[in-house]
Amino acid sequence: MLTAEKKITLEEYLQLPIGAPFQYIDGRLVDWPSRTPIHQFVLGQICQTLGNYSDLTQNKGWFIIGPIEVILDNYNSYQSDFVYVAVDKTEIVKDYIYGAPNMVIEVLWDKNAYYDLRPKKDTYEKHGVKEYIIFDPIEETAELHMLHDNTYKLHQKAYKSDELTSIVLPGLTFNLSKIFRDI
Repeated sequence: MLTAEKKITLEEYLQLPIGAPFQYIDGRLVDWPSRTPIHQFVLGQICQTLGNYSDLTQNKGWFIIGPIEVILDNYNSYQSDFVYVAVDKTEIVKDYIYGAPNMVIEVLWDKNAYYDLRPKKDTYEKHGVKEYIIFDPIEETAELHMLHDNTYKLHQKAYKSDELTSIVLPGLTFNLSKIFRDI
């Protein structure tokens, strides 16, 4: 039986059935129950914004909704909520994503907030994810962390009445009043 107390290898993790309720964080299995309706609603609103992004059809990169396996190293493989991989990095997209996407979006919920805000954020930073966006449906806020000199800097914090604008994808703006509507 594999548990969060026991370190395992990446190979052992990848042998689990697809959809197993775990993420692989610092060489350990972390329980990851299925997402909540609010989490999925917010993710759907984010995807709608991305679908309306005017440069989407011109961009040759990959826009991938999660959960999608992002393998960063031998001890960390995350099921990100959304990733964007630019055209110059598409070689990392295979059966999974092997390496750092250009952008990662995570939607917080009570079971994952600690991991998304601490170890996952630190690992995304270490591996060079340029833009890390965190949507918080409880607080109805979003934060955009931008990699600068190998360290995340809070570039923008937005509230429900605000818009959050991507740096990695110029022209991509999230209207938080639409993202968090009716929740």
